[in-house]
Amino acid sequence: MRLLLDTHVWLWLQVSPERFSKATLDLLADTSNELWLSAASCWEMAIKYALGKLPLPAPPSEYVPSRMERTGTTALPVLPIHALRVADLPAHHRDPFDRLLVAQAQHERISLVTADAAFRSYDVDLIPP
Repeated sequence: MRLLLDTHVWLWLQVSPERFSKATLDLLADTSNELWLSAASCWEMAIKYALGKLPLPAPPSEYVPSRMERTGTTALPVLPIHALRVADLPAHHRDPFDRLLVAQAQHERISLVTADAAFRSYDVDLIPP
């Protein structure tokens, strides 16, 4: 199974695994499943860190790659097809990062792990934490 981790889910995986249900923790720990983190999430973390809204123990340029390696998470690049697909999404949600994650999940046919209820309005396979 391919799992695209929402930004907050990926951060929880690093520091708050108790926030996950046993079923989702088992999915995340199963090495036959692929964990993916969007470049959009990396961008979101970098912006929030620079604004002082996301405290991290190291700058994102160090923290994110090291934790991705530790958790076996693969980077999902933002391709033009992903960015352009955003224009076809209904206007259920205004957050540009979230809309891009939906577009990526749809195009790549990948399940999205998120606690964000706003994603329920979209045609995308969701897995709650």
